[in-house]
Formats: sequence, structure tokens, C-alpha cells
Amino acid sequence: MGTFVIAQRLSGVYKYEFVSRKGKTIFTSNDFELRFECEEEIEKLKCSLERCVFMRFKSSSGKFFFRLILDEHEVAVSRRYTTQLLLQKGIDEIIKYADKAEFLDFSSAEDIFGTSE
Repeated sequence: MGTFVIAQRLSGVYKYEFVSRKGKTIFTSNDFELRFECEEEIEKLKCSLERCVFMRFKSSSGKFFFRLILDEHEVAVSRRYTTQLLLQKGIDEIIKYADKAEFLDFSSAEDIFGTSE
């Protein structure tokens, strides 16, 4: 099952990622000024997966990626895939698991693993 992970960028804005069962990032959201906006966007996405559109692209370097569109707004951009089959597997994982996915909040955890003494 996939997981939504909320994190804070170095610039101070928040983002979330959908991470596969194997720990690979499938897509990364746009930036949010406040952390709770990430949570709201995740809930909105989970409730309206059937309305999502996956626009597929090929980069100039030959890699494949998609943009996740919800209600005519770009919500997220996927990682780069080497083949169209892997791209489709990423999309299938979102469709299958995103509505059941939990979310983890690493945005305020400055020292997750503690200090080694």
C-alpha cells in the first residue's frame, strides 16, 4: 500500500509525495505555504480519484512522466520513468492504493533519528 508523506522543503514551503509500497516516490505535489493545506489536498485527492486525469509526457531526455490534474488544476508531477510500462504501473498504483493510503508527517521532525553520542 502506498503512503502520502508530508515534508518541508529547504525554502520553508510544504509538499507531499505519494510513495509506493517499495518506498519509491511516484509523484510530488505542488508547494503549499501551510502544512494543513497539504492534508486538505491529500483528503480531496483521495475522495476524488475517479475525476483525476493523468496527462502523460516524454521529456527531451527520453524519460516518461505524468502530471496529475484534478478539476482542471495541476496537483502533482510524477518522477521520471524509463519506460511507458513503468509509468503505467505508477499510475495503476495510485488508482489502486491512494484512497486507502495513510499519511506521514515529516515536516516538523527536525531530528527524526536522534543524535549519535
